[in-house]
Amino acid sequence: MDLDAFRDLLTPRGQKALGDAVEALTEDLDPVLAASRLRKTYDAPLTAAALTQARLRARGAVKFGADAARMYFTPDGLEQATRAEVAAHRARRFLPGTRVADACCGIGGDLIALARAGCEVDAVDLDPLTVEVARANALALELGDRVTVRTADASEVDPAAYDVLFADPARRSGNRRVFDPMAYSPPWPAVLDLVARARAACLKVAPGIPYELIPAGADAEWVSFRGEVKEAVLWTGAFATSPGAAEETGRRATLLPSGETLTTDPSLGPAGHGPVARFLYEPDGAAIRAHLVAEVAALVGGHLLDPHIAYITGDTSAVTPWASRYEVLETLPFSLKRLRAALRERRIGTLTLKKRGSALDLERLRKDLRLSGDKSCVVVLTRIGERPFAFICEPS
Repeated sequence: MDLDAFRDLLTPRGQKALGDAVEALTEDLDPVLAASRLRKTYDAPLTAAALTQARLRARGAVKFGADAARMYFTPDGLEQATRAEVAAHRARRFLPGTRVADACCGIGGDLIALARAGCEVDAVDLDPLTVEVARANALALELGDRVTVRTADASEVDPAAYDVLFADPARRSGNRRVFDPMAYSPPWPAVLDLVARARAACLKVAPGIPYELIPAGADAEWVSFRGEVKEAVLWTGAFATSPGAAEETGRRATLLPSGETLTTDPSLGPAGHGPVARFLYEPDGAAIRAHLVAEVAALVGGHLLDPHIAYITGDTSAVTPWASRYEVLETLPFSLKRLRAALRERRIGTLTLKKRGSALDLERLRKDLRLSGDKSCVVVLTRIGERPFAFICEPS
C-alpha cells in the first residue's frame, strides 16, 4: 500500500470500500472472490488497499482490541506496535499535561496511550506513509487535539524543548527483525545522543538489549504480558528512581495485566545452587531478563540447579506469579533411549518440552521419542555443570 492509495482510503469513497472489504472478510470469502466483488465497484488500487487494511484490522485486534476496528495499519507498523495494555502501563508514569516528543512514532500505538494519559504529544517519523497512518489513528480515536504528527528524522527533534523524550527505534528491516541495537533506526548512538539532551526519557527497546548499552543512571524495566516478555523500557532523568546507581536499584520486572513488580533486593547475594528437590520452578522471562532470579529463588525458598541456568528447585510448594511450578516425578541423566523408555513406562502420549542450557532440537527430539499413550507430562531439559539431564514433571 503506497501513500496515494492510503490517502484515497480516507476519502468517503475509500471508507465505503473499506467497509465493504471488512464485510467481505467477515463473511469469510475466499480472497480472490472478495477482490472480485470489490472490483465491480472500485478500481484495483483502492480494492487492494481496502482489503489489505481490513486484514490488518483483523490482526490488529489482538494488540488493540476494539480500537483496531477504527484504526489503520501497515504490516511492519503492526508487527512492531506495542500492545495497548503494555503501552497504557508505560503511559501511567506520565503526568497529565506532560509535553512529550515521540521521536519514532510508527503507526501511533504509543502516542495513543500517551494522549489518553493526558499528555501533549509531538510525534515524528521518517516514513511519510507511516506518518499519515499515525495521524489518521489519532483522529479516528478522537485524540487529534492532543497530538501532532509530522515527517522528520528523529535527529531533528530537540528533546530539551519538551518535558519527556519517548523513543521506540524501529527494529525491523524489510521482513526481518533486527536484534543489534546498532542496526536500529535510528541507531543506538543517535538514540543516546537524544537521551543526553533530554530532561527525562522513556525508551522502548528489545528485551535482549545488552546490559552494557543501558545508559548510566537509567532504570531498566522488563515487561511480561501473560507470561511472554514483550519489551524492555529504559527510564532516565526524572523517571529514574536513583540516578547513578542503576546496578544496585535500577532493575525491575513487571507482570501484566496484574501490574505486579519485582525489584532488586540488595540484601540478597547470588542465588545458591544444589541438588534437585521435589519441585522445579521456571521464573518468568521478565525476571530472568532483569537478573532477578535470586529474588525469585528467595520467594519460593529454593536454589538453582546450576549457577548459570535459571531453573530453581526446592522442597516447598510455593505459589508465586513470578514462576511456574512443576513437581519432579523422575530425574534422568539424559539419553534418548532412557528417556523414551521412561515415557513409555508412564504411558505418555502428550508431551510439553522445555529447555534451558540445552542444545537439543525439541521438534526432532519429539519425533525421536515416538510417543504413544493416554497420559501427559512436562519434560525439562537442562544441564548441571557439564552433564545433561531430563526431568519428567507434571504441572503443580
